[in-house]
Amino acid sequence: MILDLDGVIWLADEPIAGSPEAVRRLRDAGHRVLFLTNNSNPTVADLVAKLGQMGVGAEASDVATSAQAAAALVEPGDTVLVCGGPGVREALADRGVGQVDEGEPGSVQVGSVQVGSVQVGSVQVDAVVVGFHREFDYRRLTAAFRAVIRGARLIGTNDDPTYPTPDGPIPGGGSILAAVATAAGVAPVVAGKPFQPMADLVRARLGGDLGHTVLIGDRPSTDGRMARLLGVPFGLVLSGVTSAGDGPGDPTDDVAPTVVAPDLAAAVQELA
Repeated sequence: MILDLDGVIWLADEPIAGSPEAVRRLRDAGHRVLFLTNNSNPTVADLVAKLGQMGVGAEASDVATSAQAAAALVEPGDTVLVCGGPGVREALADRGVGQVDEGEPGSVQVGSVQVGSVQVGSVQVDAVVVGFHREFDYRRLTAAFRAVIRGARLIGTNDDPTYPTPDGPIPGGGSILAAVATAAGVAPVVAGKPFQPMADLVRARLGGDLGHTVLIGDRPSTDGRMARLLGVPFGLVLSGVTSAGDGPGDPTDDVAPTVVAPDLAAAVQELA
């Protein structure tokens, strides 16, 4: 079973009622559960700890993020300008990628090893990786823009325009990515749901046979299309960005949920 996090398990820091019990029910029935998120801001340890605080036990191998999918698109030894949060920096460090943090003077960092004192202008930046982070501002936009127009590849962890919170949607990682792409006049490569790098990450975690897997999420344009790319059924919950008044997706989209439910607990009950 593949479960989205934001809008399915929680809204920001608030658990969605019944979700922890639903995960336990899936596991008690013998299902492997993989948590799949487009939110690249938190580290894997942050996500594991947050799940634990909500009564859902998890290990690092149970969580797959768009930051990890994005890191797979650059090579060890490359240098990346980071326009994202701690999760992006963690994934790139695990990949052995040098990092320049949003154009500020400082050191290129590979894991915990500092390599020289540099600025973006004096270092060849191979790629810019953009993800959701609340610190985004004009200075960061300018640094990313300058690196891209000088030839760096533009990689987005995801292109979700909004992010669900208990108070309603806020601008998401896709909105930040769109600002950089618009300024630089380039089309980004997107790593997260519903694109191939994330599908490759899922298959690496779960193996090639996904025959009894269902993907449950709250956004047809990402979760539904991710399910289609993986060749698995899609369960739509209405506890996140999609509400009961919305259709299951764009009328031109052929994503058809197998299940539409108010929340994860109801979806698991229906699938049982």
